[in-house]
Amino acid sequence: MFVKNENINKLNQAWIAKGQEVSDLGDKLAAAALDDGFKVEDYKDLKEKHDTAAAQRDALKEQLETAQASAANQSNEPKPVNPSKNYESKKTQFIKDFKAMIKGDPKVVNMVTSSTDANGDAIGLTIPDDIQTTIHTLVRQYDALEQYVNREATSMPNGSRVYEKWTDVTPLTNLDDETAKIGDNDDPRLHTIKYLIHRYAGITTITNTLLKDTAENIITWLSQWIAKKVVVTRNAAILKVFNAAKQVPLTKFDDIKDLELTKLDPALLTTSSFITNQSGLGVLAKIKNAMGGYLLQRDPTQPEQWTIGGKVVHVVGDRWMPDVNTGTANAPVNEHPLYFGDSKQFATLFDREQMSLLTTNIGGGAFENDSTKIRVIDRFDVQQADDEAMVMGTFTTIADQPGNLVAASK
Repeated sequence: MFVKNENINKLNQAWIAKGQEVSDLGDKLAAAALDDGFKVEDYKDLKEKHDTAAAQRDALKEQLETAQASAANQSNEPKPVNPSKNYESKKTQFIKDFKAMIKGDPKVVNMVTSSTDANGDAIGLTIPDDIQTTIHTLVRQYDALEQYVNREATSMPNGSRVYEKWTDVTPLTNLDDETAKIGDNDDPRLHTIKYLIHRYAGITTITNTLLKDTAENIITWLSQWIAKKVVVTRNAAILKVFNAAKQVPLTKFDDIKDLELTKLDPALLTTSSFITNQSGLGVLAKIKNAMGGYLLQRDPTQPEQWTIGGKVVHVVGDRWMPDVNTGTANAPVNEHPLYFGDSKQFATLFDREQMSLLTTNIGGGAFENDSTKIRVIDRFDVQQADDEAMVMGTFTTIADQPGNLVAASK
């Protein structure tokens, strides 16, 4: 019976691996089709590999189901592989490899340093998918700007995407004559966005007592540390793109109304919202209209949510979204930001989803201090997709709207 179980596990692992291969080849096919340097032969070769891998994947699944059914008929004990046990075994193996890497086990060190990225650097120990999911869940607990942009997972180190701006979309032709010939649509004015996955790395020092802890505690510590690094790193990259938006100075109440009503294509208004930092909120919350009412309002369905003109105002802490310099290097002027628009159409984060770890007890002063250094690498890129989908207002103070009430004459 052990042999049959072992065979089922091998078939299951082979089926999962082949499924991932099919997915990766599918991504490559899509990237090849969008590539400006499209080559028919290369595309046909990729398509053939994809179809062959898909056929092998389906064959493996059929063999797996046959083996599972055969084993079930010969024993009352259920034989299908339990996915949760598979995940737990991955976690256990990851921690086992992690500890061995820290201790300098030659077998594991050779394994994690044998694969290199495009820059020739060792990729390291890849963090399992379920642990990466835990990390991304923790990231959302912080003021992560990633939630406000479009996120696209990619298995490619670089690629391109094609976009059409709202302002470039042309109407269909009006045909007054029922017998008139229908002509071709105007060719859309498309623009290509190219991305290149960058490596963002950080290093921390750990103590030897960490290695004596349980696997769950080690995973918890790693996840929390990496999540903090990821949110700070990605926030900085997203803000760099956000701050490339068209800037509009705000000095009075009506400037904000103009920002909301006149700076974007009306088609974007239904999906638009405001984003500011905590200091900016402190100023906005005190602005009054001509009737003495406040500019900022509470959403009646969500009392903790602020709105301006019915549009949600997202508030991010100053440490995650600092003020912007609207002056020069020699004469800096720091002002609060007030972004308005559809930020998901404005920017896209291309996520390589390949976080990895590497350790050393020699470099970075580790040898001299008898400690171990851990390096984490996150791989992603952020690109502006539609520069007309969002604008950025900047302000220090905002004047109230002048009162327009006239006292009745006696």
